[in-house]
Amino acid sequence: MRRTLFNEDHEAFRDMIRAFIAAEVVPVFGEWEEAGHPPRAFYNRLGELGVLGVQVPEEYGGAGETSFKYQAVVSEECARAGVGFGSYGVHVNLVLPYLLKYGSPEQKGRWLPPFASGDMMTAIAMTEPGTGSDLAGIRTTARRDGDHYVLNGAKTFITGGVLADRVLVVARTSPASPEDRRAGLSILAVDTAGEGYAVGRKLEKIGLRSSDTAELSFTDVRVPAADLLGEEGRGFEYLTHNLAEERLGIATASYASAAAAVEFAREYVRGRTVFGKSVSSFQNTKFVLAECATEVEAARSLVDRAIEALDAGELTPADAAVAKLFCTEVQARVVDKCLQLHGGYGYILEYPIARLYADARVARIYGGTSEVLKTIIAKDIKV
Repeated sequence: MRRTLFNEDHEAFRDMIRAFIAAEVVPVFGEWEEAGHPPRAFYNRLGELGVLGVQVPEEYGGAGETSFKYQAVVSEECARAGVGFGSYGVHVNLVLPYLLKYGSPEQKGRWLPPFASGDMMTAIAMTEPGTGSDLAGIRTTARRDGDHYVLNGAKTFITGGVLADRVLVVARTSPASPEDRRAGLSILAVDTAGEGYAVGRKLEKIGLRSSDTAELSFTDVRVPAADLLGEEGRGFEYLTHNLAEERLGIATASYASAAAAVEFAREYVRGRTVFGKSVSSFQNTKFVLAECATEVEAARSLVDRAIEALDAGELTPADAAVAKLFCTEVQARVVDKCLQLHGGYGYILEYPIARLYADARVARIYGGTSEVLKTIIAKDIKV
């Protein structure tokens, strides 16, 4: 079916991203996976190309675009090439919306220019050991002391945590009440060079091996009160506001991964011969790829509708939950079937389908597990 989501500007951006990936990412991507992240200079290169600043207002050095479609293009092109941009997604899809909506003019003036250039890479630290998705159970504390907060606690599963220069840390600035466990949370934009801030283990993951994931700890870290994002005590409200965009970002990447898997499998079966015949000539191969292509088309339609809704300010948390749930489940099924068509070579990491398979598993966990999303959807349909 003809796709109408993108215009000429988006396609020109796509051409640039595709050429950049081919020239500067694909040849060295294996080195990034071995290191666990891209070199720090890669993010400055993204800044030079204007990729990090697409949605940063022009007065702060960005392009001033408001559409999510440019991020969708990056997701699609990375999947198409079987590569990743490290913690790019966290930087632009998770952190930037918080800075734009809740940052003061003074904070935006300090943070957005280096954000767009890649001189200041960011991450967000919510999850703690033992709390998982239960944000109300956060135990990291930030005690006010004059014109500073004193931060103590620990976080885990922090994407981009190894190389980040500033991290949005969710901490408890006042005790929760029995009536509202979510009360008393705030967001501090913490400079990672501060005394008492420490990066612990770089966690070894099944997939997404070019994206660093770390444990963080805070021991009496003094954070200027000027680095409080928004108002004290409204952290949980702020976090829920951006969940829809975060989940759409995952849905988009999942759709793109499934679409890429179909292309990798199609190319492989055309060139692979078994029993004297092309694997593509077997009816089973045709049927499997037909099933996968149909699921991908359905996921694409849902993603495109959700992106248009987000750009229009109409994407609800339930809508985003539907998109993430469906697209991540499609991704899991399609990538698995396409790997099977590769036979034994599908299990070999030099083939991109193996990387897609390993990377896909976390999509049904992070950004809200499939079980959490089903609860949200069920509540929305009043069951």
